[in-house]
Amino acid sequence: MSKIKAWLKKERLQSAILLRSIPATVMTLFVVSVICMNLLANKTLLQLDWIALDGGILISWLSFMCMDVITKHFGPAASNRICILAAAINLLTCLIFFIASAIPSNAGDYSVFDGIFGGTWFILLGSTVAFISSAIINNMLNFTIGSAFKNNPDGKTAYAMRTYVSTFIGQFLDNFIFSLIVFVGFAPVFWNGFHWSVLQCAMCALTGAVAELIMEIVFSPLGYRIVTEWKKNNVGKEYLDFVEERTEA
Repeated sequence: MSKIKAWLKKERLQSAILLRSIPATVMTLFVVSVICMNLLANKTLLQLDWIALDGGILISWLSFMCMDVITKHFGPAASNRICILAAAINLLTCLIFFIASAIPSNAGDYSVFDGIFGGTWFILLGSTVAFISSAIINNMLNFTIGSAFKNNPDGKTAYAMRTYVSTFIGQFLDNFIFSLIVFVGFAPVFWNGFHWSVLQCAMCALTGAVAELIMEIVFSPLGYRIVTEWKKNNVGKEYLDFVEERTEA
């Protein structure tokens, strides 16, 4: 029991140091993008026989770019911690939205507001499971690919390869897992037979991954500039030193 308490104490300390080490702008953009991704997923933007897209595709690229930046500078474990925190904040936000939508009002017709912000429990379930699963895989892939560049791990080529590959695979898994859970598993039961086929889910995942990859290519210079500036200015030195000390111990 004492070992468990000691481990929990170290984990809380490490998380606290990490949270004050990551610049607020990146942290804020990441959490907001996760919340917006969950809300936008409620709307299907396109549905054909072979493809379907939901609104989450418009913002999910930002979540993955932030994860890639954090993974590059702080490591995959740090990025995983932040992903779990973002998912928890999203759940809390959804709970507040649900309470607000459930409170009756005689000031006007808020049925549309209540329908949007009240949320759908299985969409929240699907997005949470898909996000955490794909985020962990994305972060580990990003780190593993980056480690393969022994000669110049901080170069533009190394950064591009680690972000492009991890983003494409991570986005595909995120979209596919979410689509299967929501539009194949629950939608036919709770949405009067509305559903996507497995082919539509796969094509949605593939199309989304390609779209996110394009966005990653467009914005990767910004991500590379951020991590370069972080390293130059010793951003997060307290956390990096703490992790190094724990590793050596």
